[in-house]
Amino acid sequence: MFDSQPIKDFRDATISADAYRIIVELVYEHSRIKLGNDKQTLLSNRLGKRLRHLGLNSYDEYGVLLRSHGASEELEHLVDLISTNHTRFYREPDHFTFLTSRILPPLIPQLAEGGEPLRVWSAASSSGEEPYTLAIVLAEYLRLHPSIKWQIAASDISNKMIEQARRAIYRMDVVEPVPQVLLERYFQKGVGEQHGNCRVRDELRQKVRYDRVNLFQPEYPVARKQHVIFCRNVMIYFDIPSRELAVKKLSQYLAPGGYLIVGHSESLMGIKHGLESVRQGVYRKP
Repeated sequence: MFDSQPIKDFRDATISADAYRIIVELVYEHSRIKLGNDKQTLLSNRLGKRLRHLGLNSYDEYGVLLRSHGASEELEHLVDLISTNHTRFYREPDHFTFLTSRILPPLIPQLAEGGEPLRVWSAASSSGEEPYTLAIVLAEYLRLHPSIKWQIAASDISNKMIEQARRAIYRMDVVEPVPQVLLERYFQKGVGEQHGNCRVRDELRQKVRYDRVNLFQPEYPVARKQHVIFCRNVMIYFDIPSRELAVKKLSQYLAPGGYLIVGHSESLMGIKHGLESVRQGVYRKP
């Protein structure tokens, strides 16, 4: 015999005020992502399948689960579900141009003289497009400087995104922004069941190390004295106190003279940070 009771559909269900408050508070506590009062529909759309998977009958039950002992794993699932992971290869390309035209030319001779490796961190790496773009840019620039050792640290709060980034498999339309000569140099076309996809070549993947990082955790599994930190299009999800804390923590991982690069739509105005503004979205540690 099979239970003929229909599976509950949460798509049209209403999140109670109490359940919404609990979810919003826990998301903020865990990730500092600030959900406004207008995100009930977003939560309903993104959480319905999760509630069915857990066998729960309401968002109130889900709130109880989130507040129970040992719910940290479910909180990670929740943040995965509500996070916006909009990214692409060569997004906001003038930042990469700034890297190769303004940051690297004076920095590389200093590193060569001191025998120091180049350290770059993509601190909100999502599904990998940004760190692999950085890897392509650095690999191309450093072809003329083979003595320079380099590594890219990449991190995200979402385990799902990190797993996807480590696989480094993308649809061909996703890699369209990559120039053809670089596409042939750094990607492998898929065959058989992978037809229509491509994968970042192994020698480039090895230059990128992924770790799960919550920007508000006490310490990061990332080397200090980073020469460049990309943390783009994530500050917009934080309130002012959280932005200030995030920038303070990131700055501690910058080398003197190192650069913090945020998104074009982001600004550090109104917060204390101690960095020098270089241009839109680009800040330098004195």
